[in-house]
Formats: sequence, C-alpha cells, structure tokens
Amino acid sequence: MFKGSIVAIVTPFNNGQVDYEKLRELVEFQIAGGTDAIVPCGTTGEASTLDYDEHLDVIKTVIDQVKKRVPVIAGTGSNSTAEAIELSMKAKEAGADGVLLVTPYYNKPTQEGLVRHYTAVADAVALPQILYNVPGRTGVNMLPETVARIAVHKNVVAIKEATGSLQQASEVIALCGDKIDVLSGDDFITFPMMACGAKGVISVLANIMPKTVGDLTDAFFSGDLAKARQLHLDTLKIGNAMFIESNPIPVKTALGLMGKCSAELRLPLCEMGAANKEKLAAIMKEYKLI
Repeated sequence: MFKGSIVAIVTPFNNGQVDYEKLRELVEFQIAGGTDAIVPCGTTGEASTLDYDEHLDVIKTVIDQVKKRVPVIAGTGSNSTAEAIELSMKAKEAGADGVLLVTPYYNKPTQEGLVRHYTAVADAVALPQILYNVPGRTGVNMLPETVARIAVHKNVVAIKEATGSLQQASEVIALCGDKIDVLSGDDFITFPMMACGAKGVISVLANIMPKTVGDLTDAFFSGDLAKARQLHLDTLKIGNAMFIESNPIPVKTALGLMGKCSAELRLPLCEMGAANKEKLAAIMKEYKLI
C-alpha cells in the first residue's frame, strides 16, 4: 500500500512558532523531487514538542497542501493508547491516508502490552496503520514474533523497522510474509533491506535529497540493482552525516544551509555544535547541496 521513498518531513519553526508557509514549501519540494508519500509529525518532525493543536494543524496543513497527489501518513503514536486512538481518529477526519504509530515510549510495555496497544488502535480506527519500531528512541524493542501477532489485523498494513538490524528485519519479513509490508527506518540500510524484501524507506535523507532517495527505490523496483546499489554507496556519507547529532538536528541544519527553512529547533534539542556544523557543511558541498 505504501512503498518507495517516503519522507519523514521536518516541522519548520520561526521564532518558536510552527512556520506553516515554509512547511507548505517543503511539501512542494518533496513532490517535485518525486517523493512517494509524506509523513508529518514523526520523530524527524519533532512531534514530541508539538502541542496537541499544533500536532493536528501540521497534519492538516500537509494534507491540504498535498491535495491527494501522494499519500499522507500522519504520525499519531503515543505512550498512551487512548491518546494514540484519539490522534489517529482526528488524522482520519482530516483526510490522512494512513497513520504511523511508534511503540509506546518510556512506559516500557511488555510484548503482550504492545500487542494489546496496537490491536486497540487498529480496532478503534479504520485507517491503514504502520507500526514503528525504534528501540533506540523508545526503550522497547518489538520482537518479530510480536509483529507477526499484530500483523493479522486487517488495518495494520506495514512496519517501519528502525532497529538498524538486517537480521531483525529479515525475521519480520520471514514471519509475516505478505501480511504486512516492511519499510526501512534507516537510510543507511534501505538497499540491503529492500534486497531482503522491504518495500521502501521512511527517510530522513529525503528531506534534503528527495530525488536521489526516490531514484534509489525506483531503480530497485525497476530491476536496475546496479544503479540502486551505486546510489546506496554514493549516499552513505551524507546519510551518516544526518546522524552526527540527534535527529533532526543535522537535517534541519542542512535545510537551513540550503535556504529551505530555518534551522530552528525546540528545546530540549538545540543548534548543532560549531565543529559538527562545519563538518556537515563540508560534506554538503561535496554533494553540491550548497
């Protein structure tokens, strides 16, 4: 259902407020670059520091600007099942094509708790749902066997697998078969994950290089594995640069250097250190991004 290059779009700020005009411009930059779908209010979109109204307004703004040209998958995960259900229902009302649901963070639920959480959301909201496993952020790893239990629900269509482990991704694919699609949650292993059966990537790098990330997934789907492999290798350096500090600090800094939007972040995230910014700028020059 959702495949190819899917951008986890940043949320631009200006003097502490969401810059909705720049957000609209970023959406157009993505569509012009051939991005296959857009995810507002994910990790890269700093959802954790958006208040409730802002969260919904960002989703609505992206949906309004996209105008059904590509799918919009709203980030609606929460460490409260009731809140995840409410946000997902609001996203559906706003016209989202699907929702992305991160594993509950901080509470550290058991595997049984994860099954019950995702089943409750899937039962309550008739909208395609993507599970999001990112233990480095949440403190809990959703095991492949758990994913397989959740995948039987008709509303669960995919998983963003962001453990960075090809073994875990492969086990999910092996256990779930065609019940759900697997999407890479890490740019640096998009190509190898697709070789294992993943259907694309929910990408940070696509914020600054939408055409390149899209070309990689398109080449793979068209059977041009040599081109896909080369793009994978060519983008490793810039992809790694997106994580020299906590995401989304580097990608927002990069967008600022490109003049696409302000590099402003919300506390507790802060501006990139001077040495790292210099390193990032040098790499971006190599890629002719600035």
